[in-house]
Amino acid sequence: MKKTANMIWNNIDDLVNGKDDVFSDVTFSCTQYPKNELVFRQNDICDSLYLLSKGSVKTEMITENGNLLGIEIIHAPRPLAPAFLFSEDNRFPVDVTSITDIEIIKIPKKEVVRLMSLQPDFMHQFISHNSNRTQFLTHRLQLLTIKTIKGKIAYFLLEQMQEYGNPFMLERNQTELADFFNIPRPSLARSLSELVQENAIRIERKKITILDENKLKELLV
Repeated sequence: MKKTANMIWNNIDDLVNGKDDVFSDVTFSCTQYPKNELVFRQNDICDSLYLLSKGSVKTEMITENGNLLGIEIIHAPRPLAPAFLFSEDNRFPVDVTSITDIEIIKIPKKEVVRLMSLQPDFMHQFISHNSNRTQFLTHRLQLLTIKTIKGKIAYFLLEQMQEYGNPFMLERNQTELADFFNIPRPSLARSLSELVQENAIRIERKKITILDENKLKELLV
């Protein structure tokens, strides 16, 4: 039976254990990193396909004015910056830091090219993933163009609801969210409190319930 696109990434354990027919002849290496380790730096050369097989990482970018901009939290199984493997400027666009103990599989570029020629499902997954990443970055840019803090939060919460349903659990704490929005933590806390007082949302620890979707949408204007 052929594997679907998502099944390929989700069977990384089979790759490591030699049980996956898609990766049966692939040369690769595995490296473990402890929590809070800087795994890749922004502008490091990306000359292989890196697969996060265990754990979670956060990605951050240093802007031109020197600010630290949080991009996203990535959970295994996921590839890391795969589009940049074939870019002319093949450098990591972000810092990648482990937030748990992690394991990363490294597949050399020549092996990736060979695998694409032999396994159409793998090539489809690679293209599909990079297309989805383009959509994510488009949404990230839209978030950055919203001028008000409450508008940024509203946009983010509406996206989370669309992806995970209502209610949903926040993956980030307030410090990580403040970095993600590129705003001071006190400003984030104050804006969230105002949204609660306005009965737009309810917060129970990391559980968020959208109470008034229209009120949040009004903040996007």
